[in-house]
Amino acid sequence: MQPGRRYNFMEFCGGHTHAISRYGIAELLPPAVRMIHGPGCPVCVLPIGRIDLAIQLALQHGAIVCTYGDTMRVPASHGLSLTKAKARGGDIRMVYAATDALRIARENPDREVVFFAIGFETTTPPTAVALRDAERAGLTNFSVLCCHVLTPAAITHILASADASEGSAAPLDGFVGPAHVSIVIGSAPYEPFARAWRQPVVIAGFEPLDVMQAILMLVRQVNDGRAEVENEFTRAVSRDGNRTAQALVDDVFMPRDSFEWRGLGEVPHSALQIRPGFAAFDAERKFPLTYTPVADNKACECGPILRGVKQPTDCKIFGTVCTPENPVGACMVSSEGACAAHYAYGRFRDIPIRVEAAAGAAA
Repeated sequence: MQPGRRYNFMEFCGGHTHAISRYGIAELLPPAVRMIHGPGCPVCVLPIGRIDLAIQLALQHGAIVCTYGDTMRVPASHGLSLTKAKARGGDIRMVYAATDALRIARENPDREVVFFAIGFETTTPPTAVALRDAERAGLTNFSVLCCHVLTPAAITHILASADASEGSAAPLDGFVGPAHVSIVIGSAPYEPFARAWRQPVVIAGFEPLDVMQAILMLVRQVNDGRAEVENEFTRAVSRDGNRTAQALVDDVFMPRDSFEWRGLGEVPHSALQIRPGFAAFDAERKFPLTYTPVADNKACECGPILRGVKQPTDCKIFGTVCTPENPVGACMVSSEGACAAHYAYGRFRDIPIRVEAAAGAAA
């Protein structure tokens, strides 16, 4: 550590946010090192308008909508969520894999079945497999509402926002790179923005020692004036990644020109859409859907938290109105969300601070 210097590092991945909170890593770090939560929680960055589309498919078009568990509870428009829409009669089912949605389509040949696909590069290959298998089987009652997003584009957008000095993103000195995503895409995609923005990146696993080692490697890079992509997670991540998975994704998907992220707004080239060759299985083409952006709840600070501008405790409704049992914002839904992680592991550490502050005010 260099005397008088502060280090601001963002852990992009929600899995790292969870690990940092669960194992108390932030409390083990020197005061000069600050960890900032990033937008790497796939449920958290899903905008309200996309959830509204899935609800429309179930309630207005009579489709069986299948999706992952955490997605079911993300707040949508008009006080709804997929769970609440299910209570209103929508046939909405939680699945553990895209292949489960395929099975449901085979079992219900007289019903339209839509897989509401979300997530980063980690969950994209299984969706590609489902689309390929549906095409080969001629499963005409199956389609995908694709909301897969891309990590490097989001990191670049965060850096551009911070560099613009608009207060829309936190000033950063480096990134703890995601683990599962990097297993698929490798470490090479981070190299261009590391060079362009002079930002070191260290890809890390999820064990406490992985995270601590990655932070040490970032500190050393900053001290040395380096901005490189280093791989702490060598036991699982290579520079080139999983070429087979990448080829499959490229065969089925293509980049979107732009995509809305919760908290980040419209981010260019940051998401995937289904290629024209698989158009018969694209829910956005198969059904009369029109995407409409929807603003977050005014009381919720999920957007600034996802950008690293605020902490969960900066939100006035954190832990009171907004809890994991009654989430107002997406950051409280998934265990990878910053608010949910802090609620589970960090909120009790705040109590002594509040007590001391109150005692000092009374004195």
